[in-house]
Amino acid sequence: MSLIKQLWIAIIALLLLSFIGSLAISITTSRDYIEQEVRIKNEDNATALALSMSQLDKDLVTLELLIAAQFDTGYYRRITLRDTDNSVLIERAAEEYSGDVPAWFRQLVEFEVPSGIATIQDGWRQYGTLELESQHSFAYTSLWRSMLELAAWFLLAGVISLAIATVIVRGIKHPLSRVVTQAQDISARRFTTIKEPRTLELRQVTQAMNVLSANVHKMLSHESHKLDELRRHLQHDRVTGALNRDVFMGKLASQLNSEDARSTGMLVMVRVQALENLNEQLGYAATDQLLSTLVTQLGQLDNESAEPMVGRLNGSDFIFMLPLMDDVEELRIQVMAALAEVAATQPDVEVYLPTAIVPYAPHDERGTLLATLDDALAQAESLTSFEQVVVRQRKRISLYSSHAEWRNALETAILVGPELAYFPVVDAHGDIIHYECPARLLLGGEWQTAGVFIPWITRFEMEPALDLAVVKKALANLQTDLKPVGINLSAASITNTQFVNELRTLLVAHPLLADQLCFEVPATLSTHAIGSLRGLCTALRPLGCAFGIEHVGAEFTKLADLHDVGLAYLKMDSSLIHQLHASNEQQTIVRGMATLCHSLGIQVIGEGVADDEEIACLFRVGVDGATGPGVRL
Repeated sequence: MSLIKQLWIAIIALLLLSFIGSLAISITTSRDYIEQEVRIKNEDNATALALSMSQLDKDLVTLELLIAAQFDTGYYRRITLRDTDNSVLIERAAEEYSGDVPAWFRQLVEFEVPSGIATIQDGWRQYGTLELESQHSFAYTSLWRSMLELAAWFLLAGVISLAIATVIVRGIKHPLSRVVTQAQDISARRFTTIKEPRTLELRQVTQAMNVLSANVHKMLSHESHKLDELRRHLQHDRVTGALNRDVFMGKLASQLNSEDARSTGMLVMVRVQALENLNEQLGYAATDQLLSTLVTQLGQLDNESAEPMVGRLNGSDFIFMLPLMDDVEELRIQVMAALAEVAATQPDVEVYLPTAIVPYAPHDERGTLLATLDDALAQAESLTSFEQVVVRQRKRISLYSSHAEWRNALETAILVGPELAYFPVVDAHGDIIHYECPARLLLGGEWQTAGVFIPWITRFEMEPALDLAVVKKALANLQTDLKPVGINLSAASITNTQFVNELRTLLVAHPLLADQLCFEVPATLSTHAIGSLRGLCTALRPLGCAFGIEHVGAEFTKLADLHDVGLAYLKMDSSLIHQLHASNEQQTIVRGMATLCHSLGIQVIGEGVADDEEIACLFRVGVDGATGPGVRL
């Protein structure tokens, strides 16, 4: 039984006890008082009537007339005249009670009043004895009325007391409900904090749980930063902070094989010409500072990524991946400005930074791209001016020739409805965790993958419309094939209030299917988007939906900010999984991430698994699931 029910039972029992006790005391006191008054009345009336009869002639007719006159007043239940032998000479008795007081009440408070007895004299001799009993009807009526008035007062007082108790209980229930919800969140490893209630005991409990949540947040922040420091130590160049060659190549391969928006962009390769001469002229410390400045300037060109993807291929060659960029001329101007800033840091020497820019697209061959960059870089080195930037345009086949055509085509495709591809996510035993379901849109007469249309969807801010259409398609598919599916939601969608409301309305209309949906959001979430994700989870979790984060790499440090969201799973970016079995450093990082996630009850899934060796190594380091081209059912 709940505490609130027990509290209500205690309040009602207390009110009933007070009412019954007060009523019993009142009735008992009134009954005793009335009995005493009636007894006195009986004695007084009997004495007065006997005195009157003693002064009259002792004619039975006269005495009977006097007794009848007295009895007819209606105040007496019985009047009896007896002679000295105790024989009844005259007797008048009333009929049974015929008032409106219930019989059960009369039986409950039945009066026990002795008859009034007086002696009648005839001169110096006793003539007889008079017995008189007063009528109790008026006493019953008076007592019954008093009880009704008292009951009415107690009923009114009870209603007022219950109203006051309702306010008090409600004041206790709200903070108690928040405490219970927080306890349930913590049991589900969602370490939330709440406002401390005014009730002393609840405040103490809340303080303890808030401290627990704060300590978990602090622990997660500390551990995730330690893990990030380890990752940087193992994957980054210690001089410049750029990614090591192998790590960058893994990330590049991952991006080229993905189907999201980041699989389209630009590659920039910069060579520090005559590095040996710079070392001799500037010294190693100044040269290292120059290289570090170069990496910093290149990284500042990327305003979208949490960690710019700048890699160091060898001592003098640096490569920079800039996803989502499609304006080559704008990028060329930005790169030239950045290189000028770098060269300006050493005005006493000539710093030559030949640069090549090449666009990339989904499923491009990494070797071909690098060969193109090398060829363009060689051409840039041959230029004599300081502006040694060569752009190699690659022929791209665009479905539509203008922005207006793209917008119309996307609106039509969303209206027609997307199709969903199904890619299994399996655990260590080969059982299905859920299916990844990226969208396909009918564009140019064919079903195109996300890498083709997502950049344009983002440019036209059509993410909410697309995501809602994908959810509707998933619900339609679930009606015929009930299997858990994972759906990608963009950051723009989860921060859109209208989208969240429409999504909830849609899922409320399909309560039996909602618990088969897993919503995935990108790891590159802003602080505002994290707050929106928290609200979305709160709104949809009661419907049975699960939530996860995909493409988690450098953004793992944000896990501490998500300790109260209640994520079901986290998907590691394929760049962390690529060639995992061949890198002890990557295994250390992945194992640490999995351990930290498990402390919050979050499943860890590896993306982009390519072969059986990666799968075996993935599960060996503690990851819970795998997905990618190497996963076969």
